Amino acid sequence: MPRSVRSIPWPWLFFALGAIWGCSFLFIKLGLDALTPVGVAFVRLAIGSATLLAIVRVTGTRLPRRRQTWGYMAIVGLLFCSIPFTLFAWGETQVSSILAGIINACTPLATLLVVLAAFPEERPTRQRIVGLAVGFVGVLVVVGVWEGLGGGELLGVLACIGAITCYGLAFPLTRRHLVGTGDGPIAIAAGQVTLAALFLVPVVVVEWALGSPIVTGPPSAATVLGMLALGGLGSGVAYVLNTHIVGVAGGTAASSVTYVTPLVSVAAGALLLAEPLNWHEPVGGAVVLLGVAISQGRIPLPALLHARPAAPQP
Repeated sequence: MPRSVRSIPWPWLFFALGAIWGCSFLFIKLGLDALTPVGVAFVRLAIGSATLLAIVRVTGTRLPRRRQTWGYMAIVGLLFCSIPFTLFAWGETQVSSILAGIINACTPLATLLVVLAAFPEERPTRQRIVGLAVGFVGVLVVVGVWEGLGGGELLGVLACIGAITCYGLAFPLTRRHLVGTGDGPIAIAAGQVTLAALFLVPVVVVEWALGSPIVTGPPSAATVLGMLALGGLGSGVAYVLNTHIVGVAGGTAASSVTYVTPLVSVAAGALLLAEPLNWHEPVGGAVVLLGVAISQGRIPLPALLHARPAAPQP
């Protein structure tokens, strides 16, 4: 990473990352006007790869040399890019960018679930359990379960939840196996996004062979600009920022960028796409963020909940 960027305090980079990824749901909607969901995922990754490889060349960064590092980058590329990008794009064919952005706010909870399940040294404290429970209630409020969901909308919600589950797997893997390699965030992000783009090439070929090319119509200027921003910023610059923040502040802190992204996605969807905003979506989003804050210890529980019952007296 350039020295000028490293000198910027990570919280500033954190909010820049939140703004970029918050607008990504708007850009996905624009891309879907002329591309299939797989097309949106592939084009954004191809542009992101080109952007990152250009940054590698300009900065004189050396790509990782170790085969093991490339193996982990391949796994993280699938979990952080190829699969969730496709799922979010398909999900947004059924739900609004606002709802997709709010569901994305559950990423820290998904990350916590994975950490608790995969790393035995991480204890399931009451703080974390209460945070997960509150977050789960928030998700139910976001989707408005009392109103029922149509088949398409339900599948769209499940696709978005599947995407954040992939993110939940990717964050701890990045922290444990890639951050400490010494290769630096630019090299790791470039390798990860490039591999992710290559993984989608066979899917694009199969779609074309089945008579469903990824381009569904002539792209408008808005679609072209949206995809350039989605790829160059959302899948290019943002991944350098994200990997840097994971290394400096940790995976849990980095995943907390989803405190910012729903605010940006709601504003962008409502103001620029004129998408309807149901009352329960921001309310549920606030409950989700409350659960995230509790699970991370940012809001301590009352002492009563931490107190152990007194031992019975003889």
